[in-house]
Amino acid sequence: MFPKPKPQLKPNTYAYESEPMVKPTGFREYDARWLFGSEINLMGVEALGLGLGTLIGELGRKPELVTGHDFRSYSASIKMALVNGLIASGCKVHDIGLAVTPMAYFAQFALDVPGVAMVTASHNDNGWTGVKMGINRPLTFGPDEIGRLKDIVLNGRFRMKDGGSYQFVENMRARYIADLTDRPKVKRRLKVVCACGNGTAGAFAPEVLQEVGCEVVPLDCELDHTFPKYNPNTEDMKMLHAMRDAVLANGADLALGFDGDGDRCGVVDNEGEEIFADKVGVMLARYISAEHKNARFVADVKSTGLFMTDPVLIKNGAKTDYWKTGHSYMKRRVNEVGAIAGFEKSGHFFFNEPFGRGYDDGLIFALAVCDMLDRNPGKSMADLKNALPKTWSSPSMSPHCADEEKYRVVDAVVKHFEDEKKNGGKVAGQPIRDLVTVNGVRVTVDDGTWGLVRASSNKPELVVVVESPVSEVRMREMFAAVDAVLRTHKEVGEYNQKI
Repeated sequence: MFPKPKPQLKPNTYAYESEPMVKPTGFREYDARWLFGSEINLMGVEALGLGLGTLIGELGRKPELVTGHDFRSYSASIKMALVNGLIASGCKVHDIGLAVTPMAYFAQFALDVPGVAMVTASHNDNGWTGVKMGINRPLTFGPDEIGRLKDIVLNGRFRMKDGGSYQFVENMRARYIADLTDRPKVKRRLKVVCACGNGTAGAFAPEVLQEVGCEVVPLDCELDHTFPKYNPNTEDMKMLHAMRDAVLANGADLALGFDGDGDRCGVVDNEGEEIFADKVGVMLARYISAEHKNARFVADVKSTGLFMTDPVLIKNGAKTDYWKTGHSYMKRRVNEVGAIAGFEKSGHFFFNEPFGRGYDDGLIFALAVCDMLDRNPGKSMADLKNALPKTWSSPSMSPHCADEEKYRVVDAVVKHFEDEKKNGGKVAGQPIRDLVTVNGVRVTVDDGTWGLVRASSNKPELVVVVESPVSEVRMREMFAAVDAVLRTHKEVGEYNQKI
């Protein structure tokens, strides 16, 4: 028997060291995230492993998984607690050690293993932990699987079985890097700033870029789990500004930045301008659709409207679906519709054959950008960016909103804009042309200016994005209109950054 987890326990007590603690809000839409120590303890992580193994048995899947951990001071101990629970549930565990998340996805294919349980809090601040899980490569869990896992764990519905085992897999890092670099070298001698924010990608990205023929300028590639300068988050302006400064100081062709677990990439051009990932996605879609006519793509609802309106994509016969934000949602949609690639504004990019295996990998993204430049001799990253139709876009802005409140607030915001459209109201001075409510609400007015509000899937925050094809003024007017609605809800706090 294994005890039923408690939602909270006091630290430095017998109960805290002897009973599992798992805060219910840690089960997100498509992965799991907790503050280690205050929201989950090691026995709670063990309960999570036991619950995951129980779920695998319920679903009739082969009880075999790959596991690894990111570079946080506590991640290795959390991984081993998870492994204890998995073994107790009868699972065979292949431990690949320190890894970026896409290395764990790669290991599923390399070892012919169906499942994955990667211990990482991705780009979250120090103190957070979490697990990205899946049992049907290359997909990861969605709300149905996470919901059932939550029920099993919180209600102690565990099924312990014999037959579990543990194996440490040597040299998976070398196999992963060899898989990425077994390709023609970049003919153009690109000078690339490689920024890792002292996260796990520092042990991988510089070597990969060097192996394919780039001249690498390392930026914060030393592993340091205290993240002394800024969080390794490719949407964080502190990281993007550090990349800008390094590009300008070194005369580099571009900067490629990687998040804490290496499944996302951010780009700064040769002029030091950050290019939001959705715009990079349009650039890559142009390049891909020129070689693969009538290519199909998927973009998340935070992404630029250019996927639908760009004349080059239209000429190439490219078709794009907008879908729910979130790596699991996007991964599943890309594979369901047979898209050649999926693009998410956060920097998760999903490539199917001939570029990848359907999962998100920041290094595959980075190599695709290098190839795009290689195929456009004489053109800089800024040239390719400036060839796009002009739009004014915000970063992803995240006002605080408690996990217990954020979905209710978003539901109210959706209803507000639905009522406005029904009643012929205006937003930012114009009638509503279109509402997309597949993930929060994306409201578009007559001149094409749009704003999005959705709940963050992995932090106690909302997500706000605005864009205008008309002017910066219109973009700011849309932000003011959306923010005015949010300010009617006292549960919504301050933004992490504003335009």
